[in-house]
Amino acid sequence: MTSSIPYRTALIVGTGPGISASLARALRGAGLKVGIVARNAEKLAPLAAETGAVAFAADAAEPAEVARLFEEVDRRLGEPDVVVYNASLRAQGPLAELDPEAVRQALMVSAYGGFLVAQQAARRMIPKGHGAILLTGATASIKGFALSAPFAMGKFALRGLAGSTARELGPKGIHVAHFVIDGGVRSARRPDPADRPDSTLDPDGIAQAYLDLLRQPRNAWSFEVELRPWVERF
Repeated sequence: MTSSIPYRTALIVGTGPGISASLARALRGAGLKVGIVARNAEKLAPLAAETGAVAFAADAAEPAEVARLFEEVDRRLGEPDVVVYNASLRAQGPLAELDPEAVRQALMVSAYGGFLVAQQAARRMIPKGHGAILLTGATASIKGFALSAPFAMGKFALRGLAGSTARELGPKGIHVAHFVIDGGVRSARRPDPADRPDSTLDPDGIAQAYLDLLRQPRNAWSFEVELRPWVERF
C-alpha cells in the first residue's frame, strides 16, 4: 500500500456533524482541498472555519442543482478527483401507513441523488482516467428492518449503483467503492453506554477507513468495505 493519497481535491455531498465532518478533517489533514455540501450551507460554517473546507449549498436530488454544484466546485476548487456521497433521508413507519410522497423523497435523496452525483463525477474523471467515487451505505444496504422499508430500498439501490459503476469505471482508472456502515455511529447525542465502551462506530475511525481505501494501489482495490464495532455480534 502506498503511503500518500494520490488525489488532490475532494467533495463530500451530504455533510453533517458525524462521518462527513470527520472525513473533512481527515482529508484536509492529508493535504487535500475539500468541498463540503449540504442543502443549507450556513450550517456548515463552523466546520468550514475549523478545517478550511469550502462550503456549498445544493439539493442532491435535483439534477440542475447537482450540475450547478459541480460547475461551482470546478471554478472554486478545481475538478474534484474524490467524490463522496453521504446523503440519505429516512421515512419510517408501518408499510400500510407510509406517506407515498415521503417515500418518494427518501428514495430521491438516498439513491437518485447518488446517481446524479456519481454521474457528474464520472464526466470529469473519465477523460483523465483517474479518480475515486465513494458511496456510503448502512446495515440497511444488505438487510431490511421492519418499519424501515424506504431506507432499505434507497440503500439497496445505492449499493447496486456502486457495484455497477465500479465494474464500468474501474477499468477506466476510477476507483468506485461502497461502505457498509454496519452499526450505530457515536455522537454527542449518541454516546457509548457507560457499561459498553467502544460499542459504537467512531466517526474518526470510519474516516480513517475511507482514507486507507484511497491509498490502495489499483492492483488491489476494495470495491466494498464493511465497518462494524468490535463487539458487534454479526
